[in-house]
Amino acid sequence: MTFSIIARCPASGQFGAAVASSSPAVASRCIRARQGIGAAVSQNITDPRLGPLILERLSAGRTPVQALEELQQRPFIAYRQLMAIDASHPPAVFTGARALGTLSSATGEHAACAGNMLASREVPAIMLATFEHAQGCLAERLMQAMLAGQAAGGEEGPVHSAGLLVYAELDWPVVDLRLDWVDDSPVQALYTAWKIYEPQVQDYIARARDPRAAPSFGVPGDL
Repeated sequence: MTFSIIARCPASGQFGAAVASSSPAVASRCIRARQGIGAAVSQNITDPRLGPLILERLSAGRTPVQALEELQQRPFIAYRQLMAIDASHPPAVFTGARALGTLSSATGEHAACAGNMLASREVPAIMLATFEHAQGCLAERLMQAMLAGQAAGGEEGPVHSAGLLVYAELDWPVVDLRLDWVDDSPVQALYTAWKIYEPQVQDYIARARDPRAAPSFGVPGDL
C-alpha cells in the first residue's frame, strides 16, 4: 500500500525519508529519522513501533543490516517491509514473506527505495536512479524521487497521502510536511507545499535559535 525512500546527504549530514500511500496519514506511521543517527521506514500492514526501534539500534552502534536482522525476531515481522540507513554503512531493506501485492526494492550508496502493492516492480529502481541524478538539497532530491515513482505508476491503486521528513544538525526536523488525505495527486501537492516551504526553512531555524535575529514573518499584524 506504499512506496517510499530513505536517504542521507554526506555533504550536509542530513537524513530524510519520503512516502506515499493509498492509506490516510501514511507519514505519521511510516517514516522516522533522528539527528546524527539515520532514517527508518516501517510500511506494509504497518507497525509504527518498528521505526523507532530501528533508530534505537542504529544509535547503539548496529549497522542498518544488523538493526533489521535483530527485528526479525519480533512477532508478525513477515507482514512488514522495513528500511534503514545510517551515516556510514550501506542502507538495508527487509521485505517479509507475507507482505502484500507486487513487491520491490532498490538500494544505492546513499539511499534505498521500497514499495508494496506496486503498479510495477520497476518503481523503486526508477526512484533510486532519479534520486542519484537529482540536484539540490536532500529534501528536493527526495521529492524528485517520489515524483518519479508516481509517474512510473506508484501504488497500483489511487494514492491519497504523502509525507516528507528531513533532519539536519538540530534535534528536531527542519522539514516535516504531511498531506494526510488528498483526493488526487498527493505527491504533486506535497511537492507544491515543499516549494512554498523551501525558501523559508532557514528563517524558521533562525527563529528557533534566536528570535532577536529572526526575519519578519511578513504577515498582517507582524510588527
